[in-house]
Amino acid sequence: MFSAIADAYDLNNRLHSFGLDQRWRRAAVRLARVGPGDDVVDIACGTGDLTELFAETQARSVVGLDFTPRMLEIARVKSARRTHARAVPRYDHGDATALGLPDASVDVVSIAFGLRNVGDTPRALAEFRRILRPGGRLVVLEFDEPRNRVVRGLNRFYTHHVMPLTASLIARDASGAYRYLPRSVETFLDRDRLRAAILQAGFASCEQKALTFGTCVVSCGVVGR
Repeated sequence: MFSAIADAYDLNNRLHSFGLDQRWRRAAVRLARVGPGDDVVDIACGTGDLTELFAETQARSVVGLDFTPRMLEIARVKSARRTHARAVPRYDHGDATALGLPDASVDVVSIAFGLRNVGDTPRALAEFRRILRPGGRLVVLEFDEPRNRVVRGLNRFYTHHVMPLTASLIARDASGAYRYLPRSVETFLDRDRLRAAILQAGFASCEQKALTFGTCVVSCGVVGR
């Protein structure tokens, strides 16, 4: 399904978020508080938008992992066109529930708009916790249901009726990806349950920041020292 929409993925993200998707990613990077010498792994990196933003920080190394090979191909092409002042990202195939990385080997783990597509959320969160060093940060950027009733109604109409039609036309997609995506938001954990799941996975604390009237939320879990 994600292979089917990969070639139009960036265009649809920009158009249907009204250009806000990159602003949301930058907010996630700020919450990660990347310091000099930090190692960053971006899970479900897609075409590399968040991964490339991490490469603009003081990170020592940045790796993007995704389960869809076509997404990784596009990410590598995009990255090759850029001039990296700091870390040059590496893009590898990876499974969020079975990361081939050693225990306590990275300082920041991020996942943007991808955790709801993972088959076993607790297992993925446990993997993220396993590979983080003491003091490490997990940053989860996900869509959420706005808490204001009027905003929630407008958002549901847009995401369930307008976006699936126009995004499918742009992507020439017959897989149903853009009908699945809004349904996945409704069935995934809301911000409160996601915070509880992060804490249950062994993180010492979890800070959350709602963005754009609560249409998406950044959750930052911190590993105890």
